[in-house]
Amino acid sequence: MKMKMGWFLFFMVLLNGIIISNGVGTNVSSRPSVVNIGAIFSFNSTIGKVAKFALEAAVQDVNSDPTVLGGTKLELTTQDTNFSGFGAIMEALQFMEGDTVAIIGPQSSVTAHVISHIANELQVPLLSYAATDPTLFSLQYPFFVMTSHSDLYQMAAIADLIDYYGWREVIAIYVDDDYGRNGIAALGDELAEKRCKISYKAPLYPQSSRNDIIDLLVKIALTESRVLIVHTHPDWGLEVLDVAAYLGMTGSGYVWIATNWLSTIIDTNSPLPSKAMNNIQGLLTLRMYTPASGLKGNFVSRWGNLTSTGTSNGHVGLSAYGLYAYDTVWVLARAINAFFNQGGTISFSKDSRLAKIKGGSLHLDSMSIFDGGNLLLQSILQVNMTGVTGQIKFNSDRSLINPAYEVINVIGTGIRRIGYWSNYSGLSVVPPQNTTLPNGTSSNPRLYDAIWPGQAVQTPRGWVFPNNGRQLIIGVPDRVSYHEFISRVKGTDMFKGYCIDVFTAALSLLPYALPYKLVPFGDGINNPSCTGLVQLVTAGVYDAAIGDIAIVTNRTRMVDFTQPYIESGLVVVAPIKASKSNAWAFLRPFSKNMWIVTGVFFLIVGAVVWILEHRLNDEFRGPPRRQIVTILWFSFSTLFFAHRENTVSTLGRLVLIIWLFVVLIINSSYTASLTSILTVEQLSSPIKGIESLQASKDPIGYQKGSFAVNYLSEELNIHKSRLIALNSEEDYVRALTAGPKKGGVAAVVDERGYMEVFLSTRCEFTIVGQEFTKSGWGFAFPRDSPLAVDMSTAILKLSENGDLQRIHNKWLRGSACRSQDAKLEVDRLQLKSFWGLYVISGLACIVALLIYFILMLRQFSRHYIEESDASMGNSSRSGRLQTFLLFADEKVEDVKARSKRRQMEMASSKGGSYEDDDSMSIAKRRHIELSSSKSSTITSFEV
Repeated sequence: MKMKMGWFLFFMVLLNGIIISNGVGTNVSSRPSVVNIGAIFSFNSTIGKVAKFALEAAVQDVNSDPTVLGGTKLELTTQDTNFSGFGAIMEALQFMEGDTVAIIGPQSSVTAHVISHIANELQVPLLSYAATDPTLFSLQYPFFVMTSHSDLYQMAAIADLIDYYGWREVIAIYVDDDYGRNGIAALGDELAEKRCKISYKAPLYPQSSRNDIIDLLVKIALTESRVLIVHTHPDWGLEVLDVAAYLGMTGSGYVWIATNWLSTIIDTNSPLPSKAMNNIQGLLTLRMYTPASGLKGNFVSRWGNLTSTGTSNGHVGLSAYGLYAYDTVWVLARAINAFFNQGGTISFSKDSRLAKIKGGSLHLDSMSIFDGGNLLLQSILQVNMTGVTGQIKFNSDRSLINPAYEVINVIGTGIRRIGYWSNYSGLSVVPPQNTTLPNGTSSNPRLYDAIWPGQAVQTPRGWVFPNNGRQLIIGVPDRVSYHEFISRVKGTDMFKGYCIDVFTAALSLLPYALPYKLVPFGDGINNPSCTGLVQLVTAGVYDAAIGDIAIVTNRTRMVDFTQPYIESGLVVVAPIKASKSNAWAFLRPFSKNMWIVTGVFFLIVGAVVWILEHRLNDEFRGPPRRQIVTILWFSFSTLFFAHRENTVSTLGRLVLIIWLFVVLIINSSYTASLTSILTVEQLSSPIKGIESLQASKDPIGYQKGSFAVNYLSEELNIHKSRLIALNSEEDYVRALTAGPKKGGVAAVVDERGYMEVFLSTRCEFTIVGQEFTKSGWGFAFPRDSPLAVDMSTAILKLSENGDLQRIHNKWLRGSACRSQDAKLEVDRLQLKSFWGLYVISGLACIVALLIYFILMLRQFSRHYIEESDASMGNSSRSGRLQTFLLFADEKVEDVKARSKRRQMEMASSKGGSYEDDDSMSIAKRRHIELSSSKSSTITSFEV
């Protein structure tokens, strides 16, 4: 035996360096009567005992149809590996000594890796329906063809299940060989794409004893995750579940997901013993999906007859592997037929390198290279047919198209399908062939409800606090100020305060016990940095951190925070003093610009109304002095709506209505502001908010250890030389009282939660301006920790039932200042708040004046220009301007009366000469009237 093992190792080393050389072989006819193929598998394995019947039935069906191979028959030789990888290799070598053109198998992925090297050397295609290791697709194995679906897709389906149910961590139990390791590696990659992970890998040796399994599952029971993925061989997977049931690990709260080995056992050996069925209650498993068809139905109906003879161990059920084994023979038959159609011949050549190795019991020199191996391989990869498993076609990566699985839930004495998975539709309750979604998409993935271990109908949480006797180490900032939030009880490791009460109240709402230990963080002399505390959670020093930890961007990149339990943002606190009233307090509501613009608009509106009313309204006519007084009186009397002059023109009324609306707004605003100034105590501060702090050069205080220093320097670009760290409330008082001129600060920037406590008993300071950041305080946990989710839910419950507010009222007292009803001095009303009103009023005035002057020019041209040209010829420009001004001052009624009189005189005129004399008379008379009017106007100005 040792000598045989030595020869085998020597042979494997030799194969790695062999250069293929062509010898002289023996040619067989292009279309022989028989083609030899081989099959390697374990006859008594769960997969093998089904495959044996399926392969034999497929060969029989192919040979019974002469149209498949044109009269050529397939000669199948099967070899039983008897669960031995070494035996499988020996059987493969025996096939290579003959004229075998292809080998179906091996069944094991481990064996497939080794035999693939031999197949590459001798150019004999391997077609395996059971070796599903994802790495067998590698270019390293060009002659290996997988005729079922790779575990890569099965792991993608499991990752989608994990994501669908909202779990984030799983435990992988797997056989520690190529099949197990590579499958779990693929699962880890798929989970990482969904922000999930394998928290614990539990490998089992293929020859593990029951005690080994017990030891491994005991370790798993002490971990946090309760979602377990089992990826083993079908022949001993049930042993793992039997031990799990023995340890009480198949009850409520656990989630077990088995790869398709479990569905294979159920399909092949059903019904299982009652003990085995009890162990797998509530489990989820996958089964390769094969769509219903006539071919499949016919084969399933024949299965009973096929297995009625030749079985000594009772009924053998048909599993998905049996269907794929049956189709594998048909794929090979179609490929051989295409091989012959392309002129291929079956010939073998001796390898010159192997020919030098003579003697010994291995007979390596007897193995030959299949000359048509490459052509047959290409023919296999080009097969496009419909079999009992559906459409069979290979992708460019040599994998079968349309991988799909059924999601199976084990319930009672049987199984229930709760959905499907495919690589192009994801999870769905609709069979994959009925979906039309593009590749890789899944619209609203959904499954039917599952029954979980322990007959639970609610989806398990998927984790528990690890039952390993270890307490949760929680970091707590050891503060030296604001003890209302957190304070350490002297001489002990205990803490008290608002944050601690919120934490313990939330813990009481969790559905499980959470042993923990609070560990102080900081030296007890200075306030610690919460960012440093969060970094230690990321580093694994602490399992969590609680306290007054603000949820800010850079911290959320390191840990997961709970729902905020208190709102808090940065505010500015500055000294204040009471403003004293004086004799000029009535001017304070408006700013200087507001007063000036308002007064100017009073005059403008009065002048515009006078222009629009002057030619129509006698109240706006008279001597110039009287008209000026009228304009001033009318303008300012509108402030009190006390104007007595009536407006008769449409344009004048339009301007006045808009202006009165503006006056109403201004008057109301002024009254409200003045009332506030005179009746409420006013507090003033030179600092108006964060903007005035940015514009000044004064020093700014902040709490030591707070994130405020980074925000002020990095976000607001305030130089760090202006920022002064303050450690306690007494430091705040001293710095604010001293002010910037005496070594203090102009204001302090800190979080609102602290400042409300600080100001509750210090009435000489107040918050100025608006809160300029929005954040909150939360508890920090490591990334993807399920505790963060459960604690967030508990905090929301505290808020809903009122406990959070009661804790707040207990620790955070209200203001005790008499001046709490006072307010900061109100900023004067600025022009920017009213400029829209002034723009509207100004536009109304401009539009009204434009319309007015257009109408007046039209009237002037109709009544005066023609008369002047007819009577005086070409008059001077100054004369026309003088005439227009006189016309603009004339009342409209006089103009209309004179125009009517002139029309009557022109109508009564008869002959041409008389018409000329009359025109001259009229022109002279008009000239005399204008001169008289001008004289009277000058006289009135002199008066």
